[in-house]
Amino acid sequence: MVLLGARGFIGVRLAAELGRLGVATLALGSADIDLTAADGQARLEALLRPDDAVIMLSALTPDKGKGSDTLLRNLAMARTVCEALAKVGCAHAVYVSSDAVYAADQSLVSEETPPSPGDLYGVMHLARELMFKAVPKLPLTIVRPTLVYGLADTHNSYGPNRFRRNAEKDGRINLFGNGDETRDHVFVDDVARLLAQILLMRTVGLLNIATGHSHTFRATAELVAATFDTKVEVVPSASVNAVTHRHYDITALHAAFPEMRYLPLEEGVRRVRREATGQA
Repeated sequence: MVLLGARGFIGVRLAAELGRLGVATLALGSADIDLTAADGQARLEALLRPDDAVIMLSALTPDKGKGSDTLLRNLAMARTVCEALAKVGCAHAVYVSSDAVYAADQSLVSEETPPSPGDLYGVMHLARELMFKAVPKLPLTIVRPTLVYGLADTHNSYGPNRFRRNAEKDGRINLFGNGDETRDHVFVDDVARLLAQILLMRTVGLLNIATGHSHTFRATAELVAATFDTKVEVVPSASVNAVTHRHYDITALHAAFPEMRYLPLEEGVRRVRREATGQA
């Protein structure tokens, strides 16, 4: 297995899971190969073999920038990887995309839902999906995770990750409006376990990664607050955006991996808190 983006939030957990399973893995981060550099493709080609499985997790996330410069750098990474795969060949490729390819107001999502990204981050992932699909004769899996939470998250996205940090720093969690929006949140270790199984089974096609259970952000914030020994205030604010809801039909995911079980959010936020305090 060749992991691109192995030092990132999901990559670290996936490398650990593959190691636990005894799978030979080449874990590459940006310090090993800069996929945006002029020599990136040649360096990657020198490391790849036609019988490798390759998973691409490498991406500049919105916290690194939301403009066209970040978009173009992300597309340059994908171009490097796709051209290397087209030249060397590959037994199986997995591209880790995002549910940002769906419209923000899409309330029920399945693999049949047409992509309709509303920002450059979603546009980037959809463009990368098409780039991978264009590689000739490539056995390809595209996965679109919902919001992923865990201790080492770098996105600091609105949800369990940001709520925990706000609680640790300020003793309070600030909501957008009353926190009435509903979202599905999936624990990073569950994502890593599922990706490992996709790689081992060489599953191909498109899968969303979600638990199938959505929660309001207020309920999520209260779950996070309850993991602290001291009182953490959950504070609403003036609502600035329309309230949106998202639920997932995970029929396809369950059919492909019927034995997979996903950590309930309440248990997941407790585990992250234990990890943060060195109790896990």
